[in-house]
Amino acid sequence: MLSDIEIARNATMRNISGIAADLGLKEDDYELYGKYKAKLAPVTSPRKGKLILVTAMTPTRQGDGKTTISIGLADGLRQKGKKSILALREPSLGPVFGMKGGATGGGYSQVIPMEDINLHFTGDFHAITSANNLLCALIDNHLQQGNLLGIDPRTITFKRCLDMNDRALRDVVIGMGGKSNGVVREDHFCITVATEVMAVFCLATSLEDLEERLGNITVAHAYDKREVKARDLKARGAMTVLLKEAFRPNLVQTLEGTPAIIHGGPFANIAHGCNSISATDTALRLADYVVTEAGFGSDLGAEKFLDIKCRKAGLTPDCAVLVATVKAMKLHGNGDMTKGFANVKKHYDNLHNTFGLNVVVDLNRFGNDTEEEIALFRQLCAGYNMTSSVSTGFVDGGKGCIELAEKVVQESEKAYQLKYLYDLTDPIEEKLNKIACKCYGADGVVFSAAAAKKLTSLEPEYANYPVCVAKTQYSFSDDPKLLNVPGNFKINVRDIEIKSGSGFVVAYLGDIITMPGLPRIPNAEAIKLVDGETTGLF
Repeated sequence: MLSDIEIARNATMRNISGIAADLGLKEDDYELYGKYKAKLAPVTSPRKGKLILVTAMTPTRQGDGKTTISIGLADGLRQKGKKSILALREPSLGPVFGMKGGATGGGYSQVIPMEDINLHFTGDFHAITSANNLLCALIDNHLQQGNLLGIDPRTITFKRCLDMNDRALRDVVIGMGGKSNGVVREDHFCITVATEVMAVFCLATSLEDLEERLGNITVAHAYDKREVKARDLKARGAMTVLLKEAFRPNLVQTLEGTPAIIHGGPFANIAHGCNSISATDTALRLADYVVTEAGFGSDLGAEKFLDIKCRKAGLTPDCAVLVATVKAMKLHGNGDMTKGFANVKKHYDNLHNTFGLNVVVDLNRFGNDTEEEIALFRQLCAGYNMTSSVSTGFVDGGKGCIELAEKVVQESEKAYQLKYLYDLTDPIEEKLNKIACKCYGADGVVFSAAAAKKLTSLEPEYANYPVCVAKTQYSFSDDPKLLNVPGNFKINVRDIEIKSGSGFVVAYLGDIITMPGLPRIPNAEAIKLVDGETTGLF
């Protein structure tokens, strides 16, 4: 069996100008980044595509192939004669060199050039890191140069960032070494994909909107309790300049030549977990079927996709795909697949009954799955009147996702009505309770003293913000050890943060952190150059 990277290298890639031409784009509509990557200009034609959201059951530690299924589905739709396109997130370097690996799919359902996409790609994340850290530098320079805004250094909430897992940078002290080196204060780092600049980048609808949102970022409070924002430091113009080229969506292709727009990449457990609005919007203007993915399960990426991104962008998915695996069902059932199916059903209920979406439950079949297990999956789905399919995209590419493609086309033609978990006019506490009770199955929410204090002191302008919950991806609860569909639990909100540039409130649950660490044996140990070629990547 060839490795992912060997499969990708053996592929015959089309010149990206040919992929662009298939979408009806002319040379002035894109800028080449070599032969196989391009940056797209804004597309002004009306939206025409059906939007397909791919999410999953609560995952195993290794994931369950949601990106692979997304790619296989787009290829399968194209094999069925549909004009399809992918709209995915960009991978972060942290997981690539850490534990999980990249985010370009696997086997014969991949986006290419996979090495470029998984590493530096077109430099978008470097631009986001630079814009973020420019604002940090301006904050500390302002303190050093007299602090005319009266910033209280103890209240600075805006963090430096790095697109790498590095736990040693979570809590640091800066300005050491004498007066000329700045004001000594405690500071923090988060991973680039968890920054507010990343969230702003993905939620902005234009460069003008991007600049406005960047200026709205709250960085600290003054001694008189007044909020200090990025625009007060005159930072938004320079930050927008750094992000100008990165803001253009990236066009690449799958192994089978299906167009793929890959842009932006917030994590779903500590951010809102969706690719950029500009990428999804562009895809909907260029194709008849747009396959997009939201991180982890219905309780994380999908909930945020629907309650945050869809509200802001005016999007309405025509169908959702819920990816399941035998391995994950057995994990949640302590070896019993039937018991573990309860986790699948809860995610299905979230998508179909709570949010009102048409849903296809798709089994991502692995090589060691038995015919008896496949039959049991279909039987369990039929018992609850769930539309189901079985896919082998990893080994068969688009051909292995034909059944899924057919079911998606059928379901996307059915009537539906998207419903949100909460109204924007609900108080923040009520929004959190509705997310916890309706989506997670919790009995309620418990706020720490610090979180409760912040709730009571929220500025009125933030009362109508949606909520972005940062929690573990391994459980409906905030405890990763509570598998399947836990009962009799409450959600514990440790902290609340206002993201005034992104336009949402972040609630931190349990011990969730925004700067991951590397595992005992990181993937980086296996990655090296051999005769000029990368090995050990996947």
